[in-house]
Amino acid sequence: MGRSALDNRVRALRRGADDMTQQALADAVGVSRQTVIAIERNKYSSSLEVALRIARVFDVTVDTVFWLDDAAGP
Repeated sequence: MGRSALDNRVRALRRGADDMTQQALADAVGVSRQTVIAIERNKYSSSLEVALRIARVFDVTVDTVFWLDDAAGP
């Protein structure tokens, strides 16, 4: 069985929210802009708390924002 990777649609949600900036999302969630960049690029898996805060900003469920990509390689 291959390794699962966390994937997300944070960038798409930001763009759908009147082109919210990375800084505006970072401020709303309580993290740095660099953290938002890393999450969007799948370089960093957010904590559950940050994931819940991001989902709340966009008024969606966490699994709308984040999911496991089971097709990810080993």
